[in-house]
Amino acid sequence: MSKHSNKQENTEPAGQDGGAAQPAADNAADTPAAASGQEAAKAESGAAGVAAGDAAGGAGSGEQLVEELQAKLAESNDQFLRKAADFENFRKRVNREKQELTDFANQNLILDLLPVLDDFERAIKSAETSKDFASFYEGIIMIQKQLASQLENKWGLKPFNSAGELFDPNRHEAIQMEKTAGINEAVVKEDYVKGYCLKDRVIRCAKVKVLMPEETPSPAITPSEEGAPNEPPPAP
Repeated sequence: MSKHSNKQENTEPAGQDGGAAQPAADNAADTPAAASGQEAAKAESGAAGVAAGDAAGGAGSGEQLVEELQAKLAESNDQFLRKAADFENFRKRVNREKQELTDFANQNLILDLLPVLDDFERAIKSAETSKDFASFYEGIIMIQKQLASQLENKWGLKPFNSAGELFDPNRHEAIQMEKTAGINEAVVKEDYVKGYCLKDRVIRCAKVKVLMPEETPSPAITPSEEGAPNEPPPAP
């Protein structure tokens, strides 16, 4: 019995030591070092999750940005095509209006000339039936005066006479020239075709005959001046 009791006594401390080891391990888990390690692990896992979320969010925002840029590009391209079409239509309209303005710029002048044309037709018919030259001549004179008056008063077209004026190449075109004594400058003698001004601008030069001054005769030349040999000087 003594041996058995000794064994029991020997086993009891071992049991007590095992029970004490468990609390020690729990206490070790509650130490600051263990707590900081757990926090670090949690922080790393949280950072990894945040990084993964940011990567996923970045990919999503990039795709969204590409879609927005593509939409803006398509809208800009559509606006460009519309502006190009509008400009082409504007260019065609301007060219058409310009051509119409050129084609019908003289419409009012033509309308003013039509009554004169009617008068000429009536004068021709009258001359065919009556054979009265005097009446026909008077009618032609009246039509000419009417036309000249209308062109001058309404359109500013005026003829100018050049006879007796100094020759001006800006207003006159010399058709014939004649040398005349007693003048120092070219003078217009006669109008062959009248010149016309449109509101103080010469639109047609007058075709004229011009009187030119005669050339001044050269002075008489003495024999010595002609190169005759001079007498030698007397010997000393």
